[in-house]
Amino acid sequence: MPFNKLLMAAVAVLATTAHAARPMNTDDARIVDAKSCQLESWVKHPRGHTEFWAQPACNFTGNLELTMGGSLTRQDGSTRGSAQMLQGKTLFKPLETNGWGWGLAMGMARDPRRDAGGGHDMYAYVPASFSLLNDKVVLHTNVGWLREQGTRSNHLTWGLGSETQLQERTWLIAETYGQGSGKPLVQFGLRYWLVPDRVQVDATYGNRIGEGSQRWFSVGLRLLSLPFLP
Repeated sequence: MPFNKLLMAAVAVLATTAHAARPMNTDDARIVDAKSCQLESWVKHPRGHTEFWAQPACNFTGNLELTMGGSLTRQDGSTRGSAQMLQGKTLFKPLETNGWGWGLAMGMARDPRRDAGGGHDMYAYVPASFSLLNDKVVLHTNVGWLREQGTRSNHLTWGLGSETQLQERTWLIAETYGQGSGKPLVQFGLRYWLVPDRVQVDATYGNRIGEGSQRWFSVGLRLLSLPFLP
């Protein structure tokens, strides 16, 4: 696949799935604790290239999580910027044990190699989460909208995912997500807390249904801080 198409695909995935707790793309009805920050970083290896991602996020006010991040892509011996994103997320009903919650996220994804007239994609979506069995199983749904500025087209976006606790610190994640009428993507993997609620590692495998050539692997690290912001 030509590099410029890889860049456009990366931005499309950002705009479709936006920001969620690693390693899920389907977002949840949770935000970073008030006055705290987190850093999510991961390496993703689709066929033919490698992506390096970082997404720091902070909650300055108590109910507004701001995320800004991006990626570098390495292919054919060279590394260059391939995607950027900026997002805000708030909750209207926080997720409670054996209950449910929902919120709203809005953001922008951009490809720095595309010209200014077509380089920004806008999106918004509603994340909803449902807690079962005292938080041992949590289900997530996303419904949203994507505006591709380059083509001036609008798309429905969606996601459905689950988190299932296997052991005290180990979780199984599984999800499917997509946009418009295209074939959906699927991903599954494991999440493990090295330090509960502070340091998490994960590994996943994903693919587009019916297209084995789009498979990928990823490994990630998530760090969460104690409250420290003024």
